[in-house]
Amino acid sequence: MREEKGFSTGEEQETAVLVAVTSQKQNAEQTAEYLAELAFLASTSGVLTLKSFTQNLAKPDNKTYVGKGKFEEIMAYVIEKQVDMLIFDDDLSPSQVRNIEFNIQEYGKEIKVLDRSLLILNIFALRAQTIQAKTQVELAQYQYMLPRLTRMWSHLSKQRGGVGMRGPGEKELETDRRIANDRISFLKDKLEAIDRQSYTQRKNRDRMVRVSLVGYTNVGKSTLMRKLAKVDVFAENKLFATVDSTVRKISWDGIPFLLTDTVGFIRKLPTLLIESFKSTLDEVREADVLLHIVDISHPNFEEQIDVVQGILNEMGAGDKPTILVFNKIDLFPVEDVFFEGAELNEEGEPEKSKMDRVTDFLKRTHWQTNQPKTVFISAEQKSNLGELRTVIMNIIKEKHFQIFPNWLESNHLLGHSDGYIPEES
Repeated sequence: MREEKGFSTGEEQETAVLVAVTSQKQNAEQTAEYLAELAFLASTSGVLTLKSFTQNLAKPDNKTYVGKGKFEEIMAYVIEKQVDMLIFDDDLSPSQVRNIEFNIQEYGKEIKVLDRSLLILNIFALRAQTIQAKTQVELAQYQYMLPRLTRMWSHLSKQRGGVGMRGPGEKELETDRRIANDRISFLKDKLEAIDRQSYTQRKNRDRMVRVSLVGYTNVGKSTLMRKLAKVDVFAENKLFATVDSTVRKISWDGIPFLLTDTVGFIRKLPTLLIESFKSTLDEVREADVLLHIVDISHPNFEEQIDVVQGILNEMGAGDKPTILVFNKIDLFPVEDVFFEGAELNEEGEPEKSKMDRVTDFLKRTHWQTNQPKTVFISAEQKSNLGELRTVIMNIIKEKHFQIFPNWLESNHLLGHSDGYIPEES
């Protein structure tokens, strides 16, 4: 168990306790990392985390996720601190949700029960801006709720009324299920219509090279998009700051291409979201080049790389031409870097700047030698963006001239770039 650092606002804030299991598939170090991320998810959703509870089990308990003694310990704290909700780090089965809620009722309390997927769905619902994203999120929410329907979901019946709605002897739960199924069918039809329109729009762009930004959530994709495309893209230090795709046309050295910012990935990303966001993720599937953005200042960035690559493989986009872009080098822990043989100036200080020395160190790592196209940047500080632009342009030119083999003959390139971001002095 460990206390979590919270934050205070002028408004009354919901509070939560986090629950996780250290098992054969997840060691103690991983559990601590996942709980830190879960607390960040809760904070993004506007919830204050008070404490985390963990238990060592071979696997999560089939009935209540944790054992009886641990559950009693958790409830004692929840009652003492008047906690509003329990958030579990793994997905709960419908039976686990029912058992946990039943045990909570024995304490005479009304406490919300959420798992990681439901929390992520809530954040997506808060962040969705376009009709497409809102429809995708609502569909995922209904698909998540359907197998978990109990009388607590009876409020859904308010969304449908009329004479003859409920047949003789039909139970309220059955009505809720029918309403949910009807809504799911409606949302699927609506998404199919949106998907057809999106497909038409993408086909109209087939003659242009497409570059998509992918990566773990909160690694700086939107910030990099803003710097490269010179557009005002929302960026915030929160998980899933944006869930809508943003596509911008850019022209470098007279060659136009499309740059797309996509939703961030995360470990244990709900499958329902991947299915619902099919049309959004098609921007990734149909891209010519992927910029895989990595937060190199994160202590577990290598695992994040594996998570993103795993999702890309599931999507069928794992073998696309990819540039591995290590971002946030300005936040890289300098104490971990040893500058052996660094040249010193007359004052006895390193000749190169901190950023250049960090970059030199990182380029000597195995990531540079194992990856054919790897760039180390700081999007926020505009460091090494010129190098990134060169690497991107080499691939774009190759792809562009495959589409337009006579481009050089019919166009006198002026050598200027509309989207180039100069290095900061």
